[in-house]
Amino acid sequence: MSAQRHAVITGGGSGIGAAVARRLLTDGYRVTLMGRSLERLQAQQRQLDGTVAIQACDVGDEASVNAAFAAVGPIDILVNNAGQVETAPLARTSLETWQRLLNVNLTGTFLCSRAVLPGMTQQGFGRIVNVASTAALKGYAYVAAYCAAKHGVLGLTRALALELAKKGITVNAVCPGYTETEIVAQAVETIMAKTGRTAEAARAELAAVNPQGRLIQPEEVAATVAWLVRAESASITGQAIAVAGGEVM
Repeated sequence: MSAQRHAVITGGGSGIGAAVARRLLTDGYRVTLMGRSLERLQAQQRQLDGTVAIQACDVGDEASVNAAFAAVGPIDILVNNAGQVETAPLARTSLETWQRLLNVNLTGTFLCSRAVLPGMTQQGFGRIVNVASTAALKGYAYVAAYCAAKHGVLGLTRALALELAKKGITVNAVCPGYTETEIVAQAVETIMAKTGRTAEAARAELAAVNPQGRLIQPEEVAATVAWLVRAESASITGQAIAVAGGEVM
């Protein structure tokens, strides 16, 4: 059945989105990657030997979302992976930064989810997986806007799961801890700049948050997504699944 399913992954140009694409392709799904940078999407398409479709989309812009989702046709699986983080104490977080992070992380999830609902409801099947973060489950200092947005994603996940419970559509959140992605690479650079620590020491600081003492790999997150989108996972909805080595229980 998976060969007949079409999966759309936002933020698909790198990191977790690219890992999810690789896993779903391996499992036999048809995959479309979405992202703001067509150049990055094309690069990822080449890495995947042209086996994915690509579609430019700014998830925080309603017109862009509506046009992109109309262009790619019927969708069975949506992985809301697009996200952005910036660090600053709340007192030095501008309203522009606050609104931008809410727009990308939360409003984008809302707009893309809303776009796929008519088709999923009509066919009586759908899987929506929101890539949140452990920041949806706990607080982290200096990323208040990001935490607020990701907590919002989890609230949206739970509300939508109940709305759709009898329609054959599940909605779940995957909550990775610090994962080997560009976001963590940026965090390492920030720690180095602010503390003078080496890259190795900065990475060790982030890894220490995980009781297993390591960074999560994107492929581990992708494996969780792959499980949630299966037809056999129909009873799993409204859940926040931490992929974090025991950091959150």
